[in-house]
Amino acid sequence: MAPTLYAHPFSSYCQKVLIALYENATAFAYRELGPEDPAAGEAWAALWPVKRMPVLVDGGRTVLESSTIIEHLDRHHPGPVRLVPEDPDAALEARMMDRVFDNYVMTPMQKIVLDHLRPQADRDAYGVRQARDLLDTIYGWLDEKLAGRKWAIGDAFTLADCAAAPSLFYADWVHEIPAARATLKAYRARLLARPSVARCVEEARPFRRFFPPGAPDRD
Repeated sequence: MAPTLYAHPFSSYCQKVLIALYENATAFAYRELGPEDPAAGEAWAALWPVKRMPVLVDGGRTVLESSTIIEHLDRHHPGPVRLVPEDPDAALEARMMDRVFDNYVMTPMQKIVLDHLRPQADRDAYGVRQARDLLDTIYGWLDEKLAGRKWAIGDAFTLADCAAAPSLFYADWVHEIPAARATLKAYRARLLARPSVARCVEEARPFRRFFPPGAPDRD
């Protein structure tokens, strides 16, 4: 039986897992979370009371957290694209870069986005400045780290690139990558041109009007 994914196409962490599924054309049942399918939301909440997306159910096992879901897919539904390299050192590099993109790109990006959902009196200007400073720092680090690499760890597309695509996609919307970071900008462009990523971008396009800071007229 094919695994079932509880997710939403506009969510960055859901896109991360969808990219992995699309890379290997993995068959799965998509329970899109939203008002159109309240039963999906009830099932999701029963599986994971914290109510964080995505959640994968496969063979009676509930798998949480995007990185773990991708590792599960790589192990139990392998395809031509090995998202966690067989070489142990390459696997460590992929996992390290995955955490970098999640913690130092995705997290500050979400801080900026979610601040727009707060009442004006409860906005966290200091926290947003910290988030922007962190993005500036990680943009510089990534620009150097990615020099000479096609993908996050080298020539192979991996777990790390699944994390990089949505994090850099949305981060550039809220805190644009400077022109001086040409290596990082080119990497983001390569990600967006990858069919699995482009498919996620198109599937999420109808929801752009809900982006709290306002979506730019690009990408």
